Amino acid sequence: MAQPEITIYSTLVCPYCVAAKNFLKSKGLEWKEVRIDLDPVQRDKMIAKAKRTSVPQIFVGDVHVGGYDDMIAMHREGKFEPLLAGAGE
Repeated sequence: MAQPEITIYSTLVCPYCVAAKNFLKSKGLEWKEVRIDLDPVQRDKMIAKAKRTSVPQIFVGDVHVGGYDDMIAMHREGKFEPLLAGAGE
């Protein structure tokens, strides 16, 4: 089964964005990074989808995971990896 698309909305100066990418890298996962500091249209899309203005905002497929802390909490609760397997289905 193919890995669902992981999207991280981030900015250049964002320690939690780096931490999120390092976590995903440690799991052998790939992601698409969307730099909202370079593209205001993408920033507006992120806010519309996530209902949050902070970064990172992480999506697995169409499922909004939240920020770095949310992703780590899901991982600790055993909910992140199943999301990758089923993309929220």
